[in-house]
Amino acid sequence: MPDRETIPSAPAPEVSERAAALPQDALRIASGYAFTGPALHLGALLWDGQCLPDAQIRVPLAMLNRHGLVAGATGTGKTKTLQLIAEQLSAQGVPVFLADIKGDLSGIAAPGRQDARVGGRAADVHQSWTATGFPAEYYALGGIGRGIPVRATVTGFGPVLLSKVLRLNRTQEQSLALIFHYADSKGLELIDLKDLRAVVTFLTSDEGRPELKTIGGLSAATAGVILRSLTAFEAQGASDFFGEPEFDTSELLRTGDDGRGTVSVLELTAVQDRPQLFSTFLMWLLADLFHDLPELGDVDKPRLVFFLDEAHLLFDDASEAFLESITQTVRLIRSKGVGVFFVTQTPKDVPADVLAQLGNRVQHALRAFTPDDQKALNATVKTFPKSPYDLEEVLTNLGTGEAVVTVLSEKGAPTPVAATRLRAPESLMGPLGQDALERAVAESPLYERYAQAVDRESAYERLERGRGAKGPDEMRDAASRGSREPREEERPSAVEQVVGSGVFQSLARSVGTQIGREITRSLFGTARRSGRRRR
Repeated sequence: MPDRETIPSAPAPEVSERAAALPQDALRIASGYAFTGPALHLGALLWDGQCLPDAQIRVPLAMLNRHGLVAGATGTGKTKTLQLIAEQLSAQGVPVFLADIKGDLSGIAAPGRQDARVGGRAADVHQSWTATGFPAEYYALGGIGRGIPVRATVTGFGPVLLSKVLRLNRTQEQSLALIFHYADSKGLELIDLKDLRAVVTFLTSDEGRPELKTIGGLSAATAGVILRSLTAFEAQGASDFFGEPEFDTSELLRTGDDGRGTVSVLELTAVQDRPQLFSTFLMWLLADLFHDLPELGDVDKPRLVFFLDEAHLLFDDASEAFLESITQTVRLIRSKGVGVFFVTQTPKDVPADVLAQLGNRVQHALRAFTPDDQKALNATVKTFPKSPYDLEEVLTNLGTGEAVVTVLSEKGAPTPVAATRLRAPESLMGPLGQDALERAVAESPLYERYAQAVDRESAYERLERGRGAKGPDEMRDAASRGSREPREEERPSAVEQVVGSGVFQSLARSVGTQIGREITRSLFGTARRSGRRRR
């Protein structure tokens, strides 16, 4: 890694001698960003129409697990801000997760190209710009798109998140949870969607209908609604996202051989027409991390920083239970060293209880072309601390790559509001070439582990085998035999154990279920899995 001065490791002075000559209000703002510990550089202060490079705007590294918001109208530079922050986190040894919805973040692995625009921006903010690529892994949901496939089992995904994707109401959501409970109690593993559909179909059949009596509050009509929702969901191609080997979210915590944090880029361009699915899947990743990571308390730097682009999709048509779960997860995951940044157009896209947890704010320009735009602008201004700026005027006049910033200081207090000209990212600002991307995916040590889907015996196969039974009692007995010992051919071979293939990892995680596991669920109903690899 080249020598760089982007992130200081030594204590910084309160303000430079040249900064001391700033106007009084500008000096007061600059003093609020003069931190003594490691910090990420965002840019230089804008004051009275001028860029003041001696007044640097920064965010303390230790405060990046206090969550944040990057907002602004389309085309104002939000994506480049994500890239700028992600680069500096990686340089400090912090792993980063990026949801790449538009497909233009893959270039973070390649050095950037300096042109007149980049050179001019670097000169404006006194940035020592060096073309630099960062260690990256590329993922794709279910293997749709270019990337290492990321899959979840239906059990791992859980009923709360699945209810949101299926657009179930509160009563139906509770009924789905009862179905999950029934499958758990009978040892029927819910690996993919056909497993869940098989269990629901069984419960609504003549043979399985008596079983409904053992599940309090689940009606045949509600089970039928869930079954129809599942069928429609599968018709949209969602089956690819569920199955094994299930992705181990601890992979997101890796660092490179040079100590820099790995940037995990999840490509979502191939599933843009299914926004509710991918936004909920992102929440599964976060919930799964929350479930597995130990408590850390206050940390010198985050363990992982998570960026959720198009964050409003998480909250559209969300149930009250889902919103409560998001709020609780965001509130509690900070103590596990994980920071979450929501990326959207306006703060009003994020529920107030969640917004209250976001201490670091980068607000790009907003437009006020309509009465609704003006209302959103007014609401945004009210979310900022008092400042000497006329924020309504500033926010409507910011240029691309400029933003209004306030972060948490090293003492946890909000810094003064600062209009800022942001630095330029040092990696490639655009997509990585297709050949380079495919080569990076194929050469990843994770590719062999997750590339090949596994379809072993689970609820669907066991219930199908039971269909050959002579009567309802035998059919129900077949459903109850899910907790049997695995057949000899299902046990992993010694070679698989040594190699650690995807098949072996998949079987290892679910062995507890095969012998009658006890499932505990997180805030989102996700299941704790056995056989976790720890890093």
